[in-house]
Amino acid sequence: MSDKKKDKKKGAKSRDGDEVDELRVELLNAQFDLRKQDFSLKILLTGIDRRAVEETYDLLHEWLDARYIDADPCPDRTDEERERPFMWRYARMIPMDGRIGVQLDAWAKELVFERIVGTLDDAWFDLRLREVATFTRSLTDDGNVVLRLFFDLTKEQLEQRLRDAEEDPLKSWRVTDAERRYVAGYDDVRPLFDHAIERTGAADAPWIRFENLERDARDLAVGRAVRDAILGGIERRKVPQPPPAVRLPAPATSVLSEADLTSKLRKPEYKERLAELQLRLAKLASAAAQEGRSSLLVFEGWDAAGKGGAIRRLTGAMDARDYKVIPIAAPTEEERRHHYLWRFWRHYPRPGQMAIFDRSWYGRVLVERVEGFATEAEWSRAYEEIRDFEEMLMETGAPLAKFWLHIDADEQLQRFEDRQDTPYKKHKLTDEDYRNRKKWDDYVAAVDEMVERTSTRAAPWHIVPANDKRFARVRVLEIVCDLLENALDS
Repeated sequence: MSDKKKDKKKGAKSRDGDEVDELRVELLNAQFDLRKQDFSLKILLTGIDRRAVEETYDLLHEWLDARYIDADPCPDRTDEERERPFMWRYARMIPMDGRIGVQLDAWAKELVFERIVGTLDDAWFDLRLREVATFTRSLTDDGNVVLRLFFDLTKEQLEQRLRDAEEDPLKSWRVTDAERRYVAGYDDVRPLFDHAIERTGAADAPWIRFENLERDARDLAVGRAVRDAILGGIERRKVPQPPPAVRLPAPATSVLSEADLTSKLRKPEYKERLAELQLRLAKLASAAAQEGRSSLLVFEGWDAAGKGGAIRRLTGAMDARDYKVIPIAAPTEEERRHHYLWRFWRHYPRPGQMAIFDRSWYGRVLVERVEGFATEAEWSRAYEEIRDFEEMLMETGAPLAKFWLHIDADEQLQRFEDRQDTPYKKHKLTDEDYRNRKKWDDYVAAVDEMVERTSTRAAPWHIVPANDKRFARVRVLEIVCDLLENALDS
């Protein structure tokens, strides 16, 4: 090589080196700025070019500060993950605000290979892709940034790379069975990846393709994409939020007004019905546990409406190993820095167990709406997010029952006064309980819209008259027994 050519090549390397150094500084600065933001960046790496996928996974750990990366290589599903809904695994990986989540392949490779081996048919493949698209939209709607990188090769390029590697003694040991499978099954794999990208792409979470780039050029392109994603997310947060979608008009009459609050049970009849229903529930819960049939119960209602008492009559009939009561209070600092549904995904029950939520994800459209803890845009879009969330929860066949325990304002005040005078109940009463009474009409409007927009055929709302505690407890037990019976029959 002539001296002139050597100098030219040396100059090109020098320029590339300067560009890399400059980009790495920009990336670290962007990552530092992200740490102060109220959104996260989620990066998904996948594609035909397996070597590029794995090298990029390593690159991000090298170029970014790994202390603020939530990385997951997404190995094969564990037994626990296979027992839960498909998106349970990935929902738990949602990064905290200010952090970067990096996933190697995640759902993309998993779904493609399940379709190849026949675990999924076309209908289930498309259903899974729709769940992914819905899940991704819920993240981006919440202000998070999703960056999806697909590393591509033609079949000829992939075959040539495999031959070159296998013929090179220094590289042949690095060739994996996965790479050989990609070559052998390319004609089947590639169309499925294309279909997955088409069905899950979105304007605010596009797929970026990298096609057979030299490593240096690819590294620069990836680094710029990550930098731009962070800076773009920061800029978008400065733009005022668009107005929420048009809301439904208020109904002429409240759904709560239709509940017959005069419903009562005399004590002898209550004791008889309670014993019958608890025996029935004990048998059904035991059968559900043996079959591995999970279930979910959601309890909402006015303060002092009797949620705790109804739950105790349920759990009193069951083996303590077969249920878990999840009391939901104000979110912790960690929970506030995640998507609001993140903390509820974490409580999905194991097979055969009943999860009982004492208040729930409906706080977004109730207390957070009325008290102003969520913006109108946030709680307005939550109805659709909750419907999608519940559909995914029930995907494995776990039934879901939702209860609103309803009392009138006079009955609530009487119960507050009784609590004040009862030493072992005094701790239940707070200043907040009295403050909430002043917004009774606002809560009635919120409950009406909640029931109207989230009551579905698979998971309807049960408005339970609860002025009489005995009637409410028996009614809840009846509904839960019917729920389990129908689930076991199906």
